[in-house]
Amino acid sequence: MGLRLVEKQGPQSQKMVIFGAIFLLMTLLILFSSNSGNDISPFYSPFRASSPHHPIKVTDLKKWAGKEGYVAVYGNKSLTLHCHHCALVTSSSHVLGSGAGPDIDRAQCVIRMNDAPLSGFERDVGSRTTLRVVAHSSVFRVVRRPAEFLNLTDHQANSAVIFWGPPTKIGREAKGTLYRLIQRVSMTYSNLSSFTITPRKMHKFDTLFQKETGRDRAKSQSWLSTGWFTMVIAIEKCDNIKVYGMVPPSHCGKKPQPKKMPYHYYKPRGTDECVTYLQNERGRKGPHHRFITEKQVFARWAKQYNITFTHPTW
Repeated sequence: MGLRLVEKQGPQSQKMVIFGAIFLLMTLLILFSSNSGNDISPFYSPFRASSPHHPIKVTDLKKWAGKEGYVAVYGNKSLTLHCHHCALVTSSSHVLGSGAGPDIDRAQCVIRMNDAPLSGFERDVGSRTTLRVVAHSSVFRVVRRPAEFLNLTDHQANSAVIFWGPPTKIGREAKGTLYRLIQRVSMTYSNLSSFTITPRKMHKFDTLFQKETGRDRAKSQSWLSTGWFTMVIAIEKCDNIKVYGMVPPSHCGKKPQPKKMPYHYYKPRGTDECVTYLQNERGRKGPHHRFITEKQVFARWAKQYNITFTHPTW
């Protein structure tokens, strides 16, 4: 009788276990769906910024820079720019509403990036440009509006535009479409001193990234950002640097989570800043910019090279 009783109850016990599992699963799904409406974005989930990357070897960027590394696109010119105080204006939307334009224009030299415009934004970003650093991916957008981006408003003898990118695309030896386009524009605008970064110096930028982060740029599938090139060039050329609009490396991991902000001040409907930063920092398939890692390095450099950050201040 005892054996028969167990045989009869066995299937019922199994059914109860299965039913209990289904009930538990449904309960969890209900709880998840009720809470998901409060999520801002999967990319805004609690984020802990990676621990600061300690340099393999501390580099003295003043000595690292050297006197070479920039080649004139047209004519026999040298990049002799040197400034005591520089305003480095990022393309971040954090500059909007800052009213920092007059302060920026008072700087001895003003540095900008890519196709960040001035027209219509002068109150927040100023109206002068001494140096503009342009990535190969932004060349077409820049030359399409030369009066805005290439007619430098500073009228200093040392004002310049520096174009950077793979030597195969933008190098003098390659003489590809981008280089010919830059050369043609440089010939048209006689007041424009334009330069490209030599292949040797491009390699030095890669090596610097590895020394400062412990990551091999190519093996980690990382693309250096225009911000990386611009910050290093600013340290080369400036005694003091005031950076406008750059957030600290921990910004996107704050609690409560930061307000959504466009990545660029001139693209109000563009991608969200933190989504862009976190997607790139976490990305493993295909090349990505490591914005947060770069900012960790910038924070360390700030203590060495008289760099301050404003809007926001950190």
